[in-house]
Amino acid sequence: MPRSAPRVRRGWPAIVAALTGLAATALGAAPVTASAAPAAEDSRTVTYRGYEVDVPADWRVVDLDEDPAACLRFDRPTVYVGTPGEQQDCPARVVGRTAGLVIEPLTEVAAERISPRTAVAQRDTGRAGAAHAATGAVSAGGTIEVAVEDAGVLVTAAHAPQAEDTVRTVLERARVTGDAEPAAVPAPRESMPRAAQAGPQPGDFLGLGFDACTAPSQSAMNAWRSASPFQAIGVYISGATRGCAQPNLTAGWVEAQTSAGWHLIPIDVGRQAPCTSYANRISTDPATARQQGVTAANASVASAASLGIPAGSTLYSDIEAYTPGGSCTTGVLNYLSGWTEGLHANGYLAGVYSSAASGIRDVANAHDNPAYTRVDHIWFAWWNGRADTDTGQYAPAEYWADHQRIHQFVGEVTETHGGVSINIDRNYLDVGAGTPPPASCGGVNLTFPSYPQLAAGASGPQVSAAQCLLKSAGVTMPDDMPTGEFDDATAEAVAAFQSGRGLAADGIVGRSTWTALLSAGATPMIQNGSSGEAVSRLQRALTAARGSTLAVDGQFGPNTEAAVRSYQSSRQLDADGIVGPQTWAALQSGR
Repeated sequence: MPRSAPRVRRGWPAIVAALTGLAATALGAAPVTASAAPAAEDSRTVTYRGYEVDVPADWRVVDLDEDPAACLRFDRPTVYVGTPGEQQDCPARVVGRTAGLVIEPLTEVAAERISPRTAVAQRDTGRAGAAHAATGAVSAGGTIEVAVEDAGVLVTAAHAPQAEDTVRTVLERARVTGDAEPAAVPAPRESMPRAAQAGPQPGDFLGLGFDACTAPSQSAMNAWRSASPFQAIGVYISGATRGCAQPNLTAGWVEAQTSAGWHLIPIDVGRQAPCTSYANRISTDPATARQQGVTAANASVASAASLGIPAGSTLYSDIEAYTPGGSCTTGVLNYLSGWTEGLHANGYLAGVYSSAASGIRDVANAHDNPAYTRVDHIWFAWWNGRADTDTGQYAPAEYWADHQRIHQFVGEVTETHGGVSINIDRNYLDVGAGTPPPASCGGVNLTFPSYPQLAAGASGPQVSAAQCLLKSAGVTMPDDMPTGEFDDATAEAVAAFQSGRGLAADGIVGRSTWTALLSAGATPMIQNGSSGEAVSRLQRALTAARGSTLAVDGQFGPNTEAAVRSYQSSRQLDADGIVGPQTWAALQSGR
């Protein structure tokens, strides 16, 4: 047996009982309880290049050096050792996650795969160094990365949310043996690839695309670009419910594909509908579900940015099929509202992928419901074999009709182009770049204890906030704004905004103008228990409108409800403490 081949031996008494339950978790199946854990001898030790870990005996061990085309999938508890092949043989759709490890030699790892979240156990630190690195490693998108230089390996640990502590136990108890093969973490390149020059994704496109569980190799993409009818590809960039690893997906890969003319469809696979059996589910509590959507959006934006997928792109939340109705539907709609609000706050557009008969039907039924924030694009799975964007009985044709649709019309087929076979889903796209939502005023503070009157000659952080809000509202301003200086261009922009809101166009930012600026945006129905970006906007607007400081924490609690009632009463509105269409309309008109 070569020195780098994995060694497997039975019997390690200290595996925590919870770990054995992960073998049954798969697509959300209930984990085995601690009482059902097997005896201690039903565990195994896996050693690769002198890096040694202990896992349950029923975990698979796959030697990638012997089977480089093996699919790195995490819906089955598995330890993968060796170098992943350039082109994996994966099913098109693997959704759901248990736990698994990929242990690969650092000498074969591209430098750009080492990110700031990769914990590094440096040379000559042995087992203690590996354990310390594992303890401090950050989990992002259900993945922990540890580079162990003493063994010359990069360890990627994937986990379902409830399995993070268990996976950390495995990593923290790993050992470095005497026959380890040390290697250093690859040094980063002086200049890393950037794809932002390619513009928003998927951009303007009408035609065929495909999606695959893992990003294909560069050679496969080149072959398909030349020989296939496809010009767009769906790529799973984020989410803790992704089933496949993405060893090829880097900023360099994104840059190469967009430079070659591919349109990318960025996908997040996060929480699933509350009524499904997936382990990672959306809450049935509306406020919690909405916040979960915001959290998912922020994480997906971070992944997109790290890959060079710029603001203005549409990111799609993958919500697998479910049985619509009741709290399941409201959970999904609140989650997608938070998803949309979170993406808009970062300058991205929001899309949803789902079955036409469940998720798409639900968002269509809620299309004009002010309680929810509408997604910008839909991607519907309806495997009827028709390359079109007709949603039939599931959504009216006039909804999302402005180049805002993708139809997954054939699923899980293996196609060969240019001599390369990939298992894919077929899609037909009619998409446009659209108007990107205004990015959040990154680095510009919008929260103040009061909002003073501003006029020509004023300067400071409140002026910067006003300038940023004017740009976010779509008012034309010089590119260098915000400057923090209230000049003639700012006065003109203020007057233009006021005119559009029916306010006196005097070019001065007073109480009414502040209120209209701070409340601008989506108008979901929110009340005690709500949370998220809309609540923060409301709290700022109420501070300006009432001339009294209200804490801005994004949480709709008793103090916010009292402030809402006070505002409603003073504006002759129904003082019910619920912010619906009439209250939003009053705020956005500067009342």
